[in-house]
Amino acid sequence: MTTPSEGPALTRLWAGWRSAFVTSVADDAGAPAPAPAPDCVFCAILASGLPDADTHILWRHPSGLAIAILNLYPYTSGHLMVMPTRHVGEVEQVTRAESAALWDGVSAAVGALKAAYRPDALNLGANVGRAAGAGVPGHFHLHVVPRWNGDTNFMTAVADARVLPEALTDTGNRLRAAWPEAS
Repeated sequence: MTTPSEGPALTRLWAGWRSAFVTSVADDAGAPAPAPAPDCVFCAILASGLPDADTHILWRHPSGLAIAILNLYPYTSGHLMVMPTRHVGEVEQVTRAESAALWDGVSAAVGALKAAYRPDALNLGANVGRAAGAGVPGHFHLHVVPRWNGDTNFMTAVADARVLPEALTDTGNRLRAAWPEAS
C-alpha cells in the first residue's frame, strides 16, 4: 500500500496567461431565460412538427412541460435526455411544475431503461453551461445513461471512439416499447 506522498504526483501546468481568455468569455449566468432560440437544436426539434419517432422523442409529459429524447451522440445504447420543452438554460429558472415533469420523465426513463436493457447501473447528470461540458448550454437537460460492468473498452482509450451495438431507431423502438404507462 502506498501513502499519498509515495503515489504519483499530480502534475500542474500553470498557465496564467489563460486567465484573460477565460474571463473574456461572455458570462450569461443570471440572465433571464431566453425565448426559444432558432439556433437551439432542441427547440428546432420541438418546433419541427415531425413525428416523434423521426425526431427520436421517446415521451412527452401530459402537461407538455417536458420531453425525453434520445441523445444523437450517445455514450452507450439507451443514452437519453429529459428536458423542459421551454428554452431555459439555468437550473434555477426551471419552474416547480417543470421540475415535477422533469422528474416524472427521469423516473419513467429509468424504468424503461431497466426493462429494455437491464443495465448494471445508471448515470444521471447535467452539464450546466459550456464550461461544464454542455453541448447545448442554452437548453437545460438531464442525461440518463445506462451502464454495464466493463462497458468501456480499448476503442475509447486508443481511438477516442465509442462502439454502439445498435442504431438510434432501434434504441427508440426498444425504449418506447418499455416506457411505463402514465399513471
